[in-house]
Order: sequence, then C-alpha cells, then structure tokens
Amino acid sequence: METLQADSYSSSQSDTTTRSPPKRFVSKADYWEKYYEYPDVVYEWNNGYLEEKTISDVVTVSMYKWFLELLEHYLRTHLIGQSVLLEMGFSLTLSGKSEVRRPDLGVVLDSNPVPLLPNDRSYKGIYDLCVEAISESSQKEVERDTVLKKEEYAEGGVKEYYILDGHDRYLEFYHLNADGTYVPITPVKGNIIKSSVLPGFQFRIKDLFTKPSPDNMIADPIYQAFVLPGYSAERKARLAAEAEIIRLQALLAKR
Repeated sequence: METLQADSYSSSQSDTTTRSPPKRFVSKADYWEKYYEYPDVVYEWNNGYLEEKTISDVVTVSMYKWFLELLEHYLRTHLIGQSVLLEMGFSLTLSGKSEVRRPDLGVVLDSNPVPLLPNDRSYKGIYDLCVEAISESSQKEVERDTVLKKEEYAEGGVKEYYILDGHDRYLEFYHLNADGTYVPITPVKGNIIKSSVLPGFQFRIKDLFTKPSPDNMIADPIYQAFVLPGYSAERKARLAAEAEIIRLQALLAKR
C-alpha cells in the first residue's frame, strides 16, 4: 500500500471492514490510513491517541438540527462560504502537540487562505467557525468540548466557536480576540447573538430552544434577511395585490 503523508488523507485506504480494532497509541499516518473512516465509530486524533466522538442526546441533537438549518438558510442567501459536517477532519499544530479534530459543524469562508476543494475528504486549513453539540456521556466528554477544544481552537486560529447544549448547561458562543484567546460573544438587545465571522448571521438564544419554523421566521426581523427572503418578498407582493383588490372592490361597491 502507498505510504500516506502524515498531514493528509488518501483515498487509497484499505477496506474499512478489514481493519483491526483501535490501538491505544497510533501515529498520525496510521490515523489517516486506518481510523479516519473507521466503521461505526468517529475518531479524532489527539497527539497520538484516538478519541471517540460520542453521541449527543435527543434534546441537543434537535437544537443542532435547527441551528444547522438556520446556517444553511444563511449560506444560501450569502454566498460567502461552505458548511462542513462531522465527516470532515482538519489538523491543528499546537504548542507541543498535534491534533486532528472533527467538529460537528464547521464553516470555511471563501476568503479563507486555504480553499475547500470539491474533492477534499479532509480540510487542509483552519475553519473560520466551529460548532460542537455537547455530549454528556461522561465528564471527560464535557471537558473535551468546553475546555480542551476551546483552548485548541483558539490557539489554532478558529475565529468563532459555538457550543450547543439543549439543556442550557454549557451553551456558549466565543469570538477570537486580538490576543488569540476566546471571549464570550455579548448578546445584544433581545438576547441576540450576532456573528462577526458571518456578516448578518444572527439568532435569538431562546430560539435555539423553541426552534421556530421557517414560516414563522420569514416575517421576523431577526431572520427575514436570510431565511427564505424570496418567499418573503413573494408573500409581501401577494398580500399587497390582495389588499389592492379589496380596495378596488370597495371603490366599485360605492358607485
């Protein structure tokens, strides 16, 4: 088999069904070759050790799905980047260690110096935004998202980092400051989070829990600029036309 480079994924991998169970310690090259597409388990690589990505509960998954849909609405109306999901890993070279992380959701802007290419199966740059849906299967898993990854993403240069938690225990939104550390994004009036990485992207914190439908968001000033704006404009035009018909009918009735 062709030797793999340590910092890239190769499509020349062997059939995943023939791979041996994970070892306690693996090289980065072995991670890309044997465990990046390991069957039924999503592994990250932490400086020589495999770390399994565990599953969030239904409440947090529901919040994540609503947020993902909201982000996709934004990216369809603001053609400035692409979203990537859990399958796409990226490397972080940090002080004294190396990592491969696979955030639950990431965004690569078109302005990013490393483009996300159509045939990429791992990302060779640093995400502009990372989102993790918290898993509370153990305290170690919680600390991985809230402490370890927060430090890693900040040092690696991820501009914004969001932690989603349907139980509202670990919900946080961070922005990278000029010193290279994360500071909480301060909500504006109405408890609204505004992204500085994605211009115009915003959401109410409470809506992460109530999860309003697109039908409700198209008339909401917080979302109407990027949630189905074409439908919203069509709806306004239809209502205006209906109002005009009623006005004309009223005029004719007076004659």
